[in-house]
Amino acid sequence: MIIAIDGPAAAGKGTLSRRIAEEYGFHHLDTGLTYRATAKALLDAGLPLDDEAVAETMAREIDLAGLDRAVLSQHEIGEAASKIAVMPAVRRALVEAQRAFSRKEPGTVLDGRDIGTVVCPDAPVKIYVTASAEVRAKRRYDEIVNAGGSADYAAIFEDVKRRDERDMGRADSPLRPAEDAHLLDTSEMSIEAAFQAAKSIIDAGLSRNA
Repeated sequence: MIIAIDGPAAAGKGTLSRRIAEEYGFHHLDTGLTYRATAKALLDAGLPLDDEAVAETMAREIDLAGLDRAVLSQHEIGEAASKIAVMPAVRRALVEAQRAFSRKEPGTVLDGRDIGTVVCPDAPVKIYVTASAEVRAKRRYDEIVNAGGSADYAAIFEDVKRRDERDMGRADSPLRPAEDAHLLDTSEMSIEAAFQAAKSIIDAGLSRNA
């Protein structure tokens, strides 16, 4: 059983995916962390971020069991990850690893930008989680401030829009909903409401595939 969850940055898909995996006893993979882990490995080794062959080698050595969200969430790692994420060879290597992960029993929840369209196009349940750019920027702003940091809402809003343009405009695996994905707009939803809406979609999918 594979649950594919896609959506733009800060739409809430990570929080939702972790909750869903916990609810159903499934394995969870935030595929964005695989790109960040590859970028961190390059940074740690002092290697260039513009050499596709070197980046591909690093991508093939990533241990999906050792992805540390706290470490990989650092801004500079995210910036580096965005540079290597556009490389076709890196994407191929990581998609192979993500597909292998998706076959784990009893089931998996994968979240990212191209799960339902590229990584697991045959997933029986696909959810595309979205929210307005303004709401997503506000959530990210609140997250930083609540963690004791300082943030500039206008800068975050511009960053969210840039990420969207980059994700949706790239030639390889652009961000878009799969044709058979359920759209879940969380702009006006609490985490609990979004979870309950997703659970209804998943339960219907589980009963169809029983």
